[in-house]
Amino acid sequence: MAKLQLAVVTAEGESFSGEVDTVVAPGGLGEFTVLPSHARIISTLAPGVLRLDQGADSVSFALSGGFLEVSDNRVTILADAAEQDDAIDIERAEAALARAQERIVSSPADIDLERATASLRRARVRVNLGRGRRERGLG
Repeated sequence: MAKLQLAVVTAEGESFSGEVDTVVAPGGLGEFTVLPSHARIISTLAPGVLRLDQGADSVSFALSGGFLEVSDNRVTILADAAEQDDAIDIERAEAALARAQERIVSSPADIDLERATASLRRARVRVNLGRGRRERGLG
């Protein structure tokens, strides 16, 4: 069966590179799946979970947004940030979530609400992915 060549790239460098069977991405308009022989596409990515399936194995990343391009069984993801589920420090992620929630609740007049809400979404993705891994007994 055909495979996809995937590259996940952030400002810090390449987070993942290799062959995968499927890519499930958090698109700007909702989650979508990329399979081999997928039509060419460019999509925005929302904060969410990126899942890569390699046979029976699955790898998940917390994405904070970015772009995805598919062309000729090559998938390129340019992400603001991509953190693999087993690298998430849950305590640190929970602290970031609490700070983001407090920032919104306290709502000082000079708060950039859109930026604070985006920070809250990113923190929730990291916490949920990290907790899910812990609950499955994988971390």
